[in-house]
Amino acid sequence: MNGTTALKARTAAPGKPFGARFVSPLLLGSTLNPINSSMIATGLVGIGLDFHKGPGTTASLISVLYLCSAVAQPTMGKLAAVFGARRVFLSGVAILLAAGVIGAAAPAFGFLLVSRALIGIGTSAAYPTAMALVRKRADELGTGVPSRVLGNFSIASQVTIVVGLPLGGLLAGAWGWRAIFLVNVPLALVTLVFTLIGVAPDRPPAEDRRRSLFATVDVPGIALFAGTIVSLLLFLSDLTSPTWWLVPVTAVLGAALVVWERRTASPLVDVRMLGRNQRLLRTYVRQALVSLGTYTALYGTSQWMEESAHYSASQVGLILLPLSGVSIVVARLVSGRGWVRWPLILTGIAMVLTGAVMLFITHTSPVVVLLGMSMLFGFANGFSGFANQATLYVQSPATEIAVASGLYRTFAYFGAIFSSSLIAIAFGHAATDAGLHAVSYVITAIGVLVLLMTLLDRHIPARAER
Repeated sequence: MNGTTALKARTAAPGKPFGARFVSPLLLGSTLNPINSSMIATGLVGIGLDFHKGPGTTASLISVLYLCSAVAQPTMGKLAAVFGARRVFLSGVAILLAAGVIGAAAPAFGFLLVSRALIGIGTSAAYPTAMALVRKRADELGTGVPSRVLGNFSIASQVTIVVGLPLGGLLAGAWGWRAIFLVNVPLALVTLVFTLIGVAPDRPPAEDRRRSLFATVDVPGIALFAGTIVSLLLFLSDLTSPTWWLVPVTAVLGAALVVWERRTASPLVDVRMLGRNQRLLRTYVRQALVSLGTYTALYGTSQWMEESAHYSASQVGLILLPLSGVSIVVARLVSGRGWVRWPLILTGIAMVLTGAVMLFITHTSPVVVLLGMSMLFGFANGFSGFANQATLYVQSPATEIAVASGLYRTFAYFGAIFSSSLIAIAFGHAATDAGLHAVSYVITAIGVLVLLMTLLDRHIPARAER
């Protein structure tokens, strides 16, 4: 970047380049997907009673958001590269606003499914576009890797995953389950206003892109990607009674996706780049493993504490508070210093130690042991959140950062959905001590894999440098 361009960029962003005015709407928007993912859990019983639906049917409100999000995250990143990150960010917020109204006023269960699908699509625009906007500003101003900003994204995601459950319970208890949908309306409006105030408009789209929109957006690639991801996630979501025909469907669609993306001029997923950039591919796999361990431990131990140890839901929430608290402190410490390699090593070690502690826990174990386990996993969560995100940032080409960030979230959804199958296999019909110990072996194995992947990968930077 020449001196004139840099001077213009600095003039456009006076004072702190990543001040609250610019970062706040991006952070708020990025929290809306994880908070909606967990918030709905407390309203499922009320929804089932009102619409006369069983637990299996109401659980589809959870899965439809995951499926739509897994497909929409990289798709929104692609649209951001074509139309501009701010435009797509604002469009996603507008979709969320409409989804909140539809869900709150839903006269039938089908409207809730539509609302949750739109929530998944709308909130998926936030993270990849936010990363693109941050990267654009950092490159224009020559600030290097904005470690503290990436740390804030990590902290915000961790906090909202934990806060979502009690917030949903508070809303549903005070105003009914419709409030869980309606709360998205003020959240979307605040995000919309803050973005219009704090984030500069995009440049107009290039003329050639306007003339060849179908090819530039890569509509066939999006369709093949959606089919591949949905069929794979549906298979992974229920391995207790696998739907085997989804395996060849996934393989055929995946092969067609690779062939198409190698031939098209403007691919959704640049498979040639991923083939050359093995470091980025390893980061995706590592993120999927960490996500698998996180959700398996979080939901597996929560279920066990309620069913076998006979703690109430509120007591379980208190026992898991150290997980969130330690995660926030560790993420702030690591991001403030820009550490990357050692936090990933410590992530693997902390997960192995968490699994070891879980192996010796029974329903008679004192609560202090459970608190210790929660703290250990907080270390793993805090170390991995920033480090994996910073690795993604430095390993992704600037022009591909939006799609790359979307794929990063898609791989996280692989772990989240696969964890439900692992928990079901480990526990069977009841969350017993033996089932918890089976989960502990899974957590330990994941920790060992993360540790080995980090130690053997010499391309992971020690720090997020300029």
